[in-house]
Amino acid sequence: MHVRMVTGGVAAACLLSLSLAGGPAVAAVPDTHAAPPAARVLTYDASGSAEFKSAVDRGAAIWNESVDSVELRPVASGQRANIRVLADNGWPRALPAGLGNGTVYIGRQAVDQGYNTVRISSHELGHILGLPDRKPGPCSSLMSGSSAGTACTNPYPNSAEKAEVEGNFGGALAPTRASAVHAGVIVD
Repeated sequence: MHVRMVTGGVAAACLLSLSLAGGPAVAAVPDTHAAPPAARVLTYDASGSAEFKSAVDRGAAIWNESVDSVELRPVASGQRANIRVLADNGWPRALPAGLGNGTVYIGRQAVDQGYNTVRISSHELGHILGLPDRKPGPCSSLMSGSSAGTACTNPYPNSAEKAEVEGNFGGALAPTRASAVHAGVIVD
């Protein structure tokens, strides 16, 4: 995408230079490749995630590496976050408040039982991005959550999960229907 923009800009500058220098007028060739839509930016506040802050940041980075239609960024000072991430002593859970908004709890109970903190973070953020639990499921499915067992440390969404998030946020890989996000508690 960046190469096309730079190339198009260079071509336009060359044409302008030629026309200003009295060179022959040349019609610009239109770019037939439309630029992909910009990612929807969602901010998250991990200030209440205590010892899990680095796991939350890594979970957000994994989603940023995995999909193009949404980008998770730490909230700027004084700004209201789309997603609040908190640590508590319960089981991990998400409380979606509409697509891309809600609260995530990184529960110490699952961590104490041996579940991977980055997988928990990535999984719970997946709920805020519109993905449901898919239990029981294999370790290759991020949204299989705890049903994959404590030995599973895979924090990456599979291709179907990526495509579903792309569809939820209108990305280029959008399937024909988007997931419905239901308000309520999703306990994993």
